[in-house]
Amino acid sequence: MWWGVGAALIANVLYSVGFVLEKRALGTLPALSAGRPLRVVATLLTSPLWMAGSLALAAGFTAQLVVYRTLPVAAAQGIFVSGLVLLLLLSSTILGERPTGRERHALGAVLVALLMVVASVREGDEVGREAPWGLVVLVAVPTLAAGVGLYAQVERRARRRHRVPTNGIGYGVAVGLLYGVSSLAIKGAAGRLTGEGAGEVARALFGSPYPYLLLFTAGAGLVMSQTALQRCRASLIVPVCTTVTALFTAVTGTLAFGERLPDDPLLLALRLAGTVLALSVLLAMDRHDPPAGDTAAPAAHHRDRHHPSSTSEDPHERRQDPAAHPGLPPRQGAAHTARRPGRAL
Repeated sequence: MWWGVGAALIANVLYSVGFVLEKRALGTLPALSAGRPLRVVATLLTSPLWMAGSLALAAGFTAQLVVYRTLPVAAAQGIFVSGLVLLLLLSSTILGERPTGRERHALGAVLVALLMVVASVREGDEVGREAPWGLVVLVAVPTLAAGVGLYAQVERRARRRHRVPTNGIGYGVAVGLLYGVSSLAIKGAAGRLTGEGAGEVARALFGSPYPYLLLFTAGAGLVMSQTALQRCRASLIVPVCTTVTALFTAVTGTLAFGERLPDDPLLLALRLAGTVLALSVLLAMDRHDPPAGDTAAPAAHHRDRHHPSSTSEDPHERRQDPAAHPGLPPRQGAAHTARRPGRAL
């Protein structure tokens, strides 16, 4: 069990560092478009900083295989979500992102909820190895379709004129559904990495649907997550994505892999209450940021009152954000605003 806990903590550090490096690199690249996946990949590969972040995420993926072989699904997801504390710290100090007070409270409540799930796990709990393939496919295919469909819907809304700026909740939910399926596939693949020889392991692995689910979620998830991460704050979109992934994997993985729920009424209550609380907080969060003009108005009023001559400023000379994009919310950090103007790829 403790090997699994240690591997999960290492994965948390690798994932947090990887996301922050990728976000920092995305701030220097032209605007990405999920509708042009090959151009997105080609552009990402030109950034050494982004490559460093992707290598950190790949190392976290390797650690995740160890976790799923030693811990129940629900416990693993709870520990993964605890890494959000490190992510929020890094996004604040390195990226300069400023989450709202309501967002901080909501993310704190999500962290408490998923720690309740961890508290419901005891050493010696059954770790599932196999799942019926038909059940995995039955769960995975509609979930993937829902994730891609939601992402496309958020993209269409973001491009509407006079829209309220999106803060990335929809993007995070969509990508989280894809990564939830990916986590199920990782769990299934980890259970098949057994055998006396490489040939036997390969036959067991590639004779299952898990490698093909991983291939699709890796490709689609890369394009969708990087486009969304460029447009939205990492301190919001990554926690939302992680929460959706954790809850989806904990619920469906427990059922699909035959891992029993706690027999103790208190532990069962902790697990169920934590799941319900996390879902409730996620559903209650605002889907939009306030318009940039609303946040700038008080400062402008204060400046005009003390400097009357400033009211004669030519409105055409006001500085415009060259990185304006239909999906970009306000309150981005310095790493994001440093991006040079360019048309969407």
